[in-house]
Amino acid sequence: MKQEIHTDKAPSALGPYSQAVSVFAKFIFTSGQIAIIPETGKIPQDIACQTKQVLINLKTILEKGGSSLDNVIKTTVFIKNMTDFPIVNEIYGQFFTGICPARSCVEVSRLPKDVLIEIECIAIK
Repeated sequence: MKQEIHTDKAPSALGPYSQAVSVFAKFIFTSGQIAIIPETGKIPQDIACQTKQVLINLKTILEKGGSSLDNVIKTTVFIKNMTDFPIVNEIYGQFFTGICPARSCVEVSRLPKDVLIEIECIAIK
């Protein structure tokens, strides 16, 4: 019923959680992803590059689980500064086209490793 999804091509979990979990072989629930570049462990400094890297990390995890960004049905976006929303929205729109997923976006005071953005998603296989 429940299967862990893990890839070395996306950042490893920073704590006791999975990159993603597949349920009933139909749904994938990802953990929140931040902008760690898996090959270097570094984090880009600006919101545009961080947003792009987060979405690349999500894409990689979903593909490892047998899905894709096209199959995402819901995202939750956590941003440190709501004034970055237009930039986040522009980059986000480059990754999600056609029928876009439902989305929530909230401003938070702090994120892991002091990044500017974190995104989690739910996808179907």
